[in-house]
Amino acid sequence: MPNRPRIPSPDRRTVLRGSLVATAALTLPVAGAAAPAFARSGRPDAAWGVQVGDVTSSSALVWVRSDRPARMVVETSATESFRRARTWHGPLLGAGTDFTGTTPLYGLPPGEQVHYRVTLAAPDDPRRTGEPVYGTFRTAPARRRDGVRFLWSGDIAGQGWGINPDIGGYRVYDEMRRLDPDFFLCSGDNIYADGVIEPSVTLPDGRVWHNVTTQEKAKVAETLAEYRGNFRYNLLDDNLRRFNAQVPSVIQWDDHEVRNNWYPGQILDDARYSEKNVDVLAARSTQAFGEYFPVSTLHGSAGGDRVHRVVRHGPLLDLFVLDMRTFRNANSPGRQPDDSTGILGAEQLAWLERELSRSRAVWKVIAADMPLGLVVADGATDFEAVAQGDPGAPLGRELQIAGLLRFIKHHRITGTVWLTADVHYTSAQHYAPERAAFKDFAPFWEFVTGPLAAGQFPSNALDGTFGPDQVFVQAPDRANVSPMETPALFGEVDIDGDSGELTVRLREQGGSVLFSKVLQPGRVGQ
Repeated sequence: MPNRPRIPSPDRRTVLRGSLVATAALTLPVAGAAAPAFARSGRPDAAWGVQVGDVTSSSALVWVRSDRPARMVVETSATESFRRARTWHGPLLGAGTDFTGTTPLYGLPPGEQVHYRVTLAAPDDPRRTGEPVYGTFRTAPARRRDGVRFLWSGDIAGQGWGINPDIGGYRVYDEMRRLDPDFFLCSGDNIYADGVIEPSVTLPDGRVWHNVTTQEKAKVAETLAEYRGNFRYNLLDDNLRRFNAQVPSVIQWDDHEVRNNWYPGQILDDARYSEKNVDVLAARSTQAFGEYFPVSTLHGSAGGDRVHRVVRHGPLLDLFVLDMRTFRNANSPGRQPDDSTGILGAEQLAWLERELSRSRAVWKVIAADMPLGLVVADGATDFEAVAQGDPGAPLGRELQIAGLLRFIKHHRITGTVWLTADVHYTSAQHYAPERAAFKDFAPFWEFVTGPLAAGQFPSNALDGTFGPDQVFVQAPDRANVSPMETPALFGEVDIDGDSGELTVRLREQGGSVLFSKVLQPGRVGQ
């Protein structure tokens, strides 16, 4: 974006200073060790780092975790010197939220770099404070010409591949941080609550993968404490904490935050679980998810207690974050001729159509936690996503998506692009009515990437109902290929401020761009 007045990614002394404080207090344990104990100095410690989420042109949400009861205090400034800093008094952090908390920031200047530091103070003595932890972020621009650039991916610590100190942990986060995006979209599977992390795993070629382990990752998560421990696990990684201190996030969820392929009302037939009611497990995970991520609609906002939301990022971009898990019907063969619930639920679908029609952004990026035209099976007869392998007229959950695509076309909503992760490989699909059984929609693109730190899998079959043409795919030829054997995958979206063009790049760790596509603004279909 040549005309974007980007702030160079510099040494970022303030961010690094805060990261070093966190690293010193939270050194990665050796494989097999439990989570580290914090030094009991009498002062609160924010060793798990800081995060910022759902940044707009004037607001943001700052997150921190303490090691004990503490009052959260945030200071913001236009400079690293913190002269003329503004102070924001946050909540009292206690055991009820696992000592986590967020502080909303309002009235921020658009298109500017904001430096912040979080200090934790003892509840009974505000003078007894811990070391401050530093971070920085850019607010969304108010002017179109400034452009927008963000990254997306998903799938972290899956299939038994956790933090491996032998390879430097989650090094892909360091590579993404150096790209200096405006924000990062995590498309779900932030944790694998149903995935045990063993101390070591032997690879097919005889090499040994070593994992950092914790008590909570030694079994499937069932209790609230175990779900909390799963969300804490990834924060043991230095790379991730440094990334969080520099790059704001937009977080959504999918199945592994609770349990593989779950749906509301499910009763488990799985000997690993003593709690068989998925709704009970989901409620516990939802609480922990809201505690460990800065999600604006999960923190007492007017929007209520939900994951789906719109994050508005200036005149070029509205990001529609979907929840394809909470409101879905049961996984099934997907051949119903009538389906009002679908994968979104009727209320969320109405919300999405309403917000899409109201959007005045040049691009409306739909962040889906599951793909539309890729066939994702759940056992021998049921299906987990939208597609069910029948290339004919829409059935089952496809009916709801068909209605949404028809709505977009008939209301002449321009600039829709779908992004997702979930399937553990990367691909690009173009959907067009001339190839489809259902024809009442405008062409659109869907881009898939991930995993960041999980096993990679062979590509899924395509369902022809919406006419997908897979113009690019990169996937292994066997299941669960470890991160030691193949690079992590993520995507980049770059919206040019002058032309309005949106460029999608599918990338792999190491700097390679695997596929690139430029889309033109102002069109109903591409």
